[in-house]
Amino acid sequence: MEMLVWIGAAVSLIGVAGLAWCVVLAMKARNSGKPEAEMRASLQKVVALNMGALGVSALGLMLVVFGILLK
Repeated sequence: MEMLVWIGAAVSLIGVAGLAWCVVLAMKARNSGKPEAEMRASLQKVVALNMGALGVSALGLMLVVFGILLK
């Protein structure tokens, strides 16, 4: 079960990296100087990516907890 903990930690780190990437994309969209409608559309895409990254991170944390409980 130790392997499950390490796999969960890796998946969680991938999710956190995705969250950081979403922050970078959102800042680029805000500073791009596009009209509000275009900026809103690009930020909506970032929100979808953000939710996916958050889900991946939560899945990784669940794997870690599950691995610890089964130890």
